Amino acid sequence: MTQPRDIHAYLAEFEDIPGTRVFTAARARQGYHMNQFAMSLMKAENRARFKADERAYLDEWPLSDEAKQALLDRNYNRCLDLGGNVYFLAKLFSTDGIPFAEAVSTMTDMSFPEYREMMMKGGRSPEGNRSLKDTAGGAGAGKDQE
Repeated sequence: MTQPRDIHAYLAEFEDIPGTRVFTAARARQGYHMNQFAMSLMKAENRARFKADERAYLDEWPLSDEAKQALLDRNYNRCLDLGGNVYFLAKLFSTDGIPFAEAVSTMTDMSFPEYREMMMKGGRSPEGNRSLKDTAGGAGAGKDQE
């Protein structure tokens, strides 16, 4: 009979994947209000209110100042770190008139054309991208680990 794994050690392994934020239950709880804000943008009247005064609209939500700033800056990696879910944040991309792939390319160290080309060729190679701790202290993780 195998011993049960320590759940905390198991979840910590998710933080070692370069360029990836696994949407865990903890991130879901942390980002609940950010994701609810993003979903509110499904309604035209909410998009209009947000576009008219982004900060005022965000102030209606129980978000930390850090989360509000990440949203205002469109710092999507920081949003993900704070519990944002890319599929909810897509409502913000859409509100800004930015295609999903272009918005996601901003989360990398590549331009949109470079990102598109890399994805058309099958995506980023897993070789050398499996562990932050195995890449000289996280070196080479690129912009996607800021």
